[in-house]
Amino acid sequence: QVQLVESGGGLVQAGGSLRLSCTASGSIFSIDTMGWYRQAPGRQREWVASVSSGGTSYYADSGKGRFTISRDNAKNTVYLQMSSLKPEDTAVYYCRVIQDTRPKRDYWGQGTQVTVSS
Repeated sequence: QVQLVESGGGLVQAGGSLRLSCTASGSIFSIDTMGWYRQAPGRQREWVASVSSGGTSYYADSGKGRFTISRDNAKNTVYLQMSSLKPEDTAVYYCRVIQDTRPKRDYWGQGTQVTVSS
């Protein structure tokens, strides 16, 4: 089992920045993709960004140019640096980790609230 603990959420004014962190612990081996998702009230959970084990990053259009995902494999941690935040970025942000086992295993964090005021 892999446990994920997120931190870094909070209340910020529009135009501000936040950095989210997610640290994995437990049976940490063969960690493949690490990513961030978010869910706003009344909406489905949506993908925000992912980073591969090799460091290649991918972004949803909503965050391109404003969000940066990175990972520190030595610390088993993935980060999401968010800047130029907008009220529509308000959501609970979830970390997701995929373990490259057979079959692949999928783990989610408990979520951290990000609120952007206008």
